[in-house]
Amino acid sequence: MQSLLRLPALATPDGRAPCVLLPDWPAIAGVRALFTTRQGGYSAAPCDSWNLGEHVQDEPRHVQANRDLLHAVIGQLHAPAPAHTQPRPAPQPHYLQQIHGCDVWALEGGAPGSAAALPQADAVWTASPGQVCTILVADCLPVLWAHRQAPVVAATHAGWRGLAGQDGGGVLEHTFAAFAQAVRRWLQAHNRPDADADERAIARHTQVWLGPCIGPQAFEVGDEVRQAFAAHAPAQHVTTQHVTIQRATAQSSEDWGDIPLWRPSPQHPQRWLAHLPGLARQRLAQLGITQVYGNDGTRPWCTFSQETLFFSHRRDSARLGRTGRMAACIWLE
Repeated sequence: MQSLLRLPALATPDGRAPCVLLPDWPAIAGVRALFTTRQGGYSAAPCDSWNLGEHVQDEPRHVQANRDLLHAVIGQLHAPAPAHTQPRPAPQPHYLQQIHGCDVWALEGGAPGSAAALPQADAVWTASPGQVCTILVADCLPVLWAHRQAPVVAATHAGWRGLAGQDGGGVLEHTFAAFAQAVRRWLQAHNRPDADADERAIARHTQVWLGPCIGPQAFEVGDEVRQAFAAHAPAQHVTTQHVTIQRATAQSSEDWGDIPLWRPSPQHPQRWLAHLPGLARQRLAQLGITQVYGNDGTRPWCTFSQETLFFSHRRDSARLGRTGRMAACIWLE
């Protein structure tokens, strides 16, 4: 599991301190990232307590207070301004209307004026400092992207529909296409020798972090989901049912060998236990991205299993009718 950071200085009046997950990946100068947990914040059950979703029938004033808290947390993690200069405002999170699709939004400064004006997209990239790419999840896979040479970052909401996509092009493929184009523009604008790099070359200098999601021990799906991946997978992976997982951190890596992407449900015939982070790793490998960190499919990463730490739509909606949302954020200083 990654580093959990608790911030008691930002605790609510009743003592609930916000707790965030910090990606354990190689540091890139000027890049910051975090993943919120459910701990901290103002919401009452069943959205207790750091719910950031406006669409889950939570009290609007609580959601706004929770979003203000996220802004404050980002301010705590943001690098201070150089000595003898004006203090810099905390970077501002920018939210999306997520629709389980493949559209990608370019965040180039300025925020939409209202919730109705939020872009309908499931991924966002930026090359602008101080703009926080933000996506919300509660079982779907959050994916954060950063480039080691060009100041470009991105965030993706990858549920199974967006991940499967159409004709071999899902939300990860669409995100990387936009991300690589932005990297290339920056390299060209700065007269870098690799300004004409193709996507495979850009992929070699791209690192990705997979955040918590519903794990393979809990994500039971029908055969139509497995068939959707088989029908729309990149050509050479149509029949591949395993993925090689390398458990990597900023300090080390360990090859875990081949992990099954689909296992028959032990309880329900013709249903499957799907390995969502493994399916994402398979698609990333097809893009040429091998520097993948974070979620390896083990229980500590499972939103369904870790009830005190994470919201889970599948776990909580069945019992409680609704649940909250967590945020994955990445930005440039």
